[in-house]
Formats: sequence, structure tokens, C-alpha cells
Amino acid sequence: MSTKSILAEPGPVVGSLPTIPRDAASAPKLELSRQSQRHRLGRGRSRPGSRLLGPLLLLAVWQAAASLGLLDPRLLTGPDAVIRTTWRLIADGTLGENVGTSLWRAVLGLTIGTIAGVVLAIVAGLTRLGEALVDGTLQVKRAIPVLALIPLLILWLGIGEEFKVTIVALGVLIRIYINTYSALTGIDVKYIELAESLRLNRWQYVRSVLVPGALPGFFVGFRLAVVGSWMALIVVETINATSGVGYMMAQAQLYAQSDIILVGLLVYGVFGFTSDALVRLLERRVLSWRRTLAS
Repeated sequence: MSTKSILAEPGPVVGSLPTIPRDAASAPKLELSRQSQRHRLGRGRSRPGSRLLGPLLLLAVWQAAASLGLLDPRLLTGPDAVIRTTWRLIADGTLGENVGTSLWRAVLGLTIGTIAGVVLAIVAGLTRLGEALVDGTLQVKRAIPVLALIPLLILWLGIGEEFKVTIVALGVLIRIYINTYSALTGIDVKYIELAESLRLNRWQYVRSVLVPGALPGFFVGFRLAVVGSWMALIVVETINATSGVGYMMAQAQLYAQSDIILVGLLVYGVFGFTSDALVRLLERRVLSWRRTLAS
């Protein structure tokens, strides 16, 4: 008996396949229709490159103001002049050399600060003794701005590369520690009780409970730390440096070259936006099991 005949003759048939009521057959279609018409409260699907809309709109307004003569070019040049200056600095090698120096300092400080922050968060988050020794100390450090440590660090380390990398690492460490430690200590105790009931060993407990519970907080801290590393770099390269993007901007300030200052700000902005996008991409890959408003 074909499916069509089964649907045409409702009711059980002795000695043959049971028939499927018409209402039961159409139920999945009705459910799908209801789901498609359901009022959704989420943010909808994300669009690739949609985060560029705001910066591009800002550039358009800036260029329009410059073209209409609303801006004093001695104080704020237009985007077209900034692009020409950028090309000139790339051609003579000035921009590439300074960007390479700043990039190396930021990556090195970010790496050291991230490793130190994760290790300290694990020590403080997993043991009461570690919490007593580490958490209070880092909370005190958190209340002290990095800028306030510059005079002391100059006395200890001088104004060389060690000083600049240390400033960046200290800014990164606090952000990583606070968010990872909060995620570790915020794991629901029910998961720990479940792990104890299942008699998981220490390694299984870390892999199945602690790591999945701490990763969301770590990535929040890592995103803040990446942007924070660039902010700390601006400070140290502007105050005491003989190379780097901040140094290039400080030299341009002496000669009132607003276009070069804007090139430096553009470089920092592009690095911050790109690094944040890469961290977001990595976060989505690693935490692919989560379904959130951002996914």
C-alpha cells in the first residue's frame, strides 16, 4: 500500500501497515509554519563586516567636513591628506620601521602578561592558600594605575625595551587575571558535585569542568588585554622612546604635523580593531558549543 493510499484511508487496517491520520501527517508542517512565524526577540543574524559600518560612517562625515572647509587643516586634516601622508611614510620606510618596533613590544608584553595572568588566576582560583597569597596582592596592584609605576620602573629598568615591555605586560596581567579568576570561582558548585559523584580524577575534573567553565571569562579578559596592550604602548612610546609609532607621533607634535599624528592614531586604531576581530574569531571557534546572543 502506497503512502498516498494510507493517507486517503484513515483508520487501522487488519493485516497491513497502520494508517497515518491526516492530522498527524500535517502536524510537522504546521509546527514548522508556526516556528517560522514565531515572534523572535533575539538580535537576528550577524552580517559579515557589519562592524565596519560605524568607522566608515565616521570617515565619511570627517571627509565631508574637510571638503566643505569646516576644519582648519593646521589642526585637523582630512582623511585624503592622511592617506597621502600614510603612503609617503610607507614609501620612505618610516612607518614600516616604527610599526614593526611597536608590534614587537605589544606582542611580547601581551604574551608575558597573558601567561602570568593565567598562572596566577589558576593558583588563586584552585586553592585557598593561593587565593590568600595572590588575590589580595593583585587587588592592591589593580588599584594602582600603571602610569603611577613609571617613575619606579624607570629607576629599576631604565628606559630601554625591558621597561616598555614590562609596562605592557602589567596592564595585560590584571585584565587576564581578574576575568579568568572570576570565571573559575564562579563555576556552579553543582558541576563540581557532579564530578565528585562520577568519581572523576584530577585531570578529568580540570578538562571537563574547570577549563570549559573558565574559558568564557578568559576570552573576555583577553579581548580587554589586547586593546589594553596598545593603550599602554601609546603611553610608554610617547614618554620615553626613540622608536615606535608613539615616538613618531611625539616628534610630529613638536613640528605641528597633525597629519602624521593622525597616521599614528589610525595605525593604533587598525591594530586594535584587527586584533579584537581575530580574538572574537578565535573565541567563536574555541567556544563553538555555546549559543549566545553574539553567535
